[in-house]
Amino acid sequence: MEEIKQITPDEVKKLLDEDETLNLIDVREDDEVAQGMIPEAVHIPMGEIPDNLDKLDKNQEYIIICRSGRRSENVSHFLQDQGYKVRNMVGGMLAYKGETKPKL
Repeated sequence: MEEIKQITPDEVKKLLDEDETLNLIDVREDDEVAQGMIPEAVHIPMGEIPDNLDKLDKNQEYIIICRSGRRSENVSHFLQDQGYKVRNMVGGMLAYKGETKPKL
């Protein structure tokens, strides 16, 4: 199985602080993102990823986010197998220190 590229929560925060445009996908469940997610992230629950592949661009890189980094790693493997460029945010939202806001 091919290695998944990783990015740390601190690196994500730094890039956002520098106004980098990142493609962030939060794969947590609705009740989890209601407690707060990175404002720039798009919410697609893990189970809905296969139905949303047409919304993703294979020329872009996506950073996949969950609570601890485990589900996002699984989603990253799935997307990489489909030919997408992905990075897993290791440590997940538990380790993210930047600003978050609840998904309404």
